[in-house]
Amino acid sequence: MITEITSLDQPGIDVYGTLTEAQLRNKLEPEKGVFIAESPKVINIAFDAGYEPVSLLCEQRHIEGDAKELIARKPDMPVYTGSRELLAKLTGYTLTRGVLCAMHRPMPRSVEEILNAQSADKSDKTDSTTLYKSARRIVVLDGIVDSTNIGAIFRSAAALGIDAVLVTRTSCDPFNRRAVRVSMGSVFLVPWTWLDEPLESLHKYGFKTVAMALRNDSVMLDDPRLKGEEKLAIVMGNEGDGLPSSTIAAADYVVKIPMMHNVDSLNVAAASAVAFWELTK
Repeated sequence: MITEITSLDQPGIDVYGTLTEAQLRNKLEPEKGVFIAESPKVINIAFDAGYEPVSLLCEQRHIEGDAKELIARKPDMPVYTGSRELLAKLTGYTLTRGVLCAMHRPMPRSVEEILNAQSADKSDKTDSTTLYKSARRIVVLDGIVDSTNIGAIFRSAAALGIDAVLVTRTSCDPFNRRAVRVSMGSVFLVPWTWLDEPLESLHKYGFKTVAMALRNDSVMLDDPRLKGEEKLAIVMGNEGDGLPSSTIAAADYVVKIPMMHNVDSLNVAAASAVAFWELTK
């Protein structure tokens, strides 16, 4: 059903304007949580992965344009439309891709389920309830607060063979609207969940932990001992402060990427891509 928006008080459109990220996430009742996906490409990836829409919001011109295929795929999905100016007032920004989709947030999975789940080969398309085989290379995001970095790390994780992502509660929500957009939908392709236990808890799943930190006692990223490990958890830290000293002390390995020309470090998103490439070979 297509509804023309005539007022910002229109029922059903509050998810696109008045609700905060925290309200969308709905910590008290996770089964009622939603998130926002932006652009037809990202929304199509979410549909392919089995995520279900709450509603779609798009400019009038996209009903027979960029949004046409999305509407055809989900014919029972409520669709709200209006002028670019009205939608900008609703959302607080001009829609660069002209299409937003509110989607049901899946219930959080346990760490054990994420790391030990069985499924088909990664090359197969899977729905949102299907995970990959027992994980061997994972990343832990500890205190990474920038949504752009979260999205970029997920994109690299999907592209470079990371099996799962664990996220501490001090990090940005991977279903943050900007994180989803920057990831180009990769947050729907790599299994992830929240890590509420200490880093050492990963040992019970057979993982050795790798803290990425620039220290004098760090080993180089291409150290052959790392590739010899059956299971590795690569731990990436906060953009400004890096990993806490307690996290570094608890890690099995402290690893650094060698720098040249007196550059002290890489951005965490760039560093993650380098680490993923080397440690998933």
